[in-house]
Amino acid sequence: MSWQGKTVVITGASSGIGSALAKELAGRGARVGVLARRQDYLQKLVNDVRAAGGTIEEEPGDVTDRSGLRDAIDTLETKLGPIDVLIANAGVSFPSGADPLASEDVETMMRVNYLGVVYAFDAVLPGMLKRGAGQLVAISSLAAYKGLPGSAGYCASKAAVNTFCESLRIELGPRGVAVTAVCPGFIRTPMTAAQTNPMPFLMDADEAARRIANALLRRPAVYNFPWLMFRLMRITRWLPDRVIRRRVMPSTGR
Repeated sequence: MSWQGKTVVITGASSGIGSALAKELAGRGARVGVLARRQDYLQKLVNDVRAAGGTIEEEPGDVTDRSGLRDAIDTLETKLGPIDVLIANAGVSFPSGADPLASEDVETMMRVNYLGVVYAFDAVLPGMLKRGAGQLVAISSLAAYKGLPGSAGYCASKAAVNTFCESLRIELGPRGVAVTAVCPGFIRTPMTAAQTNPMPFLMDADEAARRIANALLRRPAVYNFPWLMFRLMRITRWLPDRVIRRRVMPSTGR
């Protein structure tokens, strides 16, 4: 299996994992469509990919705008051909503890991190079902596995993504459409740049993109990485709350 000749659309591709994935997949021969709100960043990405000989098209897109996102993805499909893989990558993170509850920030994270996945999948799924082939990918987070102090909204949004993907995977598998939740640990991106807490096993976005590109060819149900960080997150599920309060970092980013 290879990425050569596949059509891939990536949301939230202006920076971080999305941008690195666009470069990685285009470098492997995929036809890449990218969407983001920040047009200047997106244009730089397009210029870089084309300068390296890759095939890429861009459209402005806001994943919280369901109809606008559908139109943008339809336009990319017209330019590039039927979409083989949709990678819903757009995400945001804000502190969200209990006092204050920051309900507006929680709402924003749910709209971008969760509903952004739903809307992106919805835009391409009918075509994939008609062809009986395709892959839906959501960039989630290891934060989906444990509610952490100070990150209630972010953890909840990623847990929702994982459960959504699990339900779709069970239903769509027999119809030829694979569904994968990708759960990274700490990745060096603009989202984590402001972190002041320890970020164990921090990984560069280019390395994360390389690992994700390799993993997606296997069409896994879930891809958790790095492995040691995944093990750490699993251990925290069994720790008493008092230990989490004292020792676990108050936020986890991707």
